[in-house]
Amino acid sequence: MQKKATRDAYGETLVELGKRYENIVVLDADLSASTKTGLFSREFPERFVQMGIAEQDMMGTAAGLALSGKVAFASTFAIFATGRAFEQIRNTIAYPSLNVKICATHSGVTVGEDGGSHQAIEDIAIMRAVPNMTVIVPADAIETKKALEAIYHYDGPVYFRLGRPAVPVLYDEDFEFEIGKAHKLCEGKDAAIIATGIMVAEAKEAALSLKKEGIDVQVWDMATIKPIDQEAILEAAKTGAIVTAEEHSIVGGLGGAVAEIVAQKSPVPMSFVGIEDCFGQSGTPDELLKAYNLNAENIANKVRKLVSQKTSS
Repeated sequence: MQKKATRDAYGETLVELGKRYENIVVLDADLSASTKTGLFSREFPERFVQMGIAEQDMMGTAAGLALSGKVAFASTFAIFATGRAFEQIRNTIAYPSLNVKICATHSGVTVGEDGGSHQAIEDIAIMRAVPNMTVIVPADAIETKKALEAIYHYDGPVYFRLGRPAVPVLYDEDFEFEIGKAHKLCEGKDAAIIATGIMVAEAKEAALSLKKEGIDVQVWDMATIKPIDQEAILEAAKTGAIVTAEEHSIVGGLGGAVAEIVAQKSPVPMSFVGIEDCFGQSGTPDELLKAYNLNAENIANKVRKLVSQKTSS
């Protein structure tokens, strides 16, 4: 299967968008080689601002550019965007609902050897709690490209979560992305897996393995965490069992967002695949995904357990 990092797709798509839309400006905090905004800086140096290691200033500058009519894309690692610059995002960007796109790369434990201090595993929870903020986590390079076009046209602040390593390409160029709408990858009647980001590919693999056992499982790509697709969640709930999967803490992330809808509108048994309320550690991405059970095997086991409970009750 072809693989490509979502951050690579981000850098390439910024250049494509920059050629079509002259009001795009891009800012970075001394990480343009890693976030891939360096591609934009070489193509449009007059529309690129290298802020240095000053994330708070970058967010404030992005807010000012948005007030002047620009669409500002501000990039850094997820841990610095949502941690170091949180106050500026909350009060300077989200509170006045400015047109700033916070595009954070190197999220989750797949940052790898940089270790727990640099692995943002609480960023979705932080950003989805901020009023006016839209939160998007694409599953692959194609969805990244399509979502970037959508958020350019969307008027308001967006947190766009990207990763470091190459991940499987799930979609083709005909894929259509819509903010606030989940995409169903697999049909099924016995249970549903709702996943986001890199865990979508793992969810699909889990569903294929379960199919061989006679367990039919829906798979949903919930790329937009906020506003979340309530209709998709309620359709998933009709199966009688839901497993969520995310490269993020199980506290306050996708699982919590789905559970909020399920608890209020269609209670069914749920299980959560994610990081179990602990920090990350140093290791290769593959080692860390295995260590934290962020894989198809664990997703499938969670589904089996729920389906077993459902059939025995």
